[in-house]
Amino acid sequence: MIRALILGGTADASLLAAEIARAGIDAVYSYGGRTRAPADQPLPTRIGGFGGVSGLADYIRREGITHVIDATHPFAAEMSRHAVEACADTNAPLIALERAPWTRVSGDNWIEVADVNAAVAALPEVPTNVFLAIGRQHIAPFAAKPQHAYTLRFVDPPEASLPFAADVIVSRGPFTLDGELEMLHTRGIAWIVARNSGGDGARSKIDAARMLGLPVIMISRPELPERQRVESVTDVMQWLGHSARLGA
Repeated sequence: MIRALILGGTADASLLAAEIARAGIDAVYSYGGRTRAPADQPLPTRIGGFGGVSGLADYIRREGITHVIDATHPFAAEMSRHAVEACADTNAPLIALERAPWTRVSGDNWIEVADVNAAVAALPEVPTNVFLAIGRQHIAPFAAKPQHAYTLRFVDPPEASLPFAADVIVSRGPFTLDGELEMLHTRGIAWIVARNSGGDGARSKIDAARMLGLPVIMISRPELPERQRVESVTDVMQWLGHSARLGA
């Protein structure tokens, strides 16, 4: 008997939850707790951390979890590392549902950097308009360059004051190419800072930057432990011994 745990928070995780519910598989969907109003899921849902590796391992044992699917954001490195260790401790099979990273194509003007601090250093010294497409938990280092006019986009309104003055857009994706072109144009954005999330849901800003000839400071994905990884909901369903209606 399968009892799956989905470590979610991404669009692909929601697609997977729908497929698992359709197949009648016993499963729990876990949100990390960063979003105050997470999207509803067709599965029993929990919100919040587990308390590190030992807490996750205890949860797996207590709840009788037989399979763990890491469908977190590619930059949720701590959770992914905890999943690898907890699954090793409990002998629970683990698979990661993770889109391939974006690759540079003709016309892209990317400056590829290793982390957020390197992204700050890569910004020019001359004041300019910058779109930070990196999530609210990663913006603090940009206070080191307060001369820029920053635009931020969050799913939820910020609860606390920001570390620097910024124009905040509150909106939930996915975003269209036309919408991104309009946003970049109306705010006079000259630089974009983005994480290499991969997939289609967040790609429109990268395509818009190419069309407008804007430089993109692209933050590379963090290094993660070796684990089984697939790129589609169909592959995860096959791993669970079921077929899927969705491709992708």
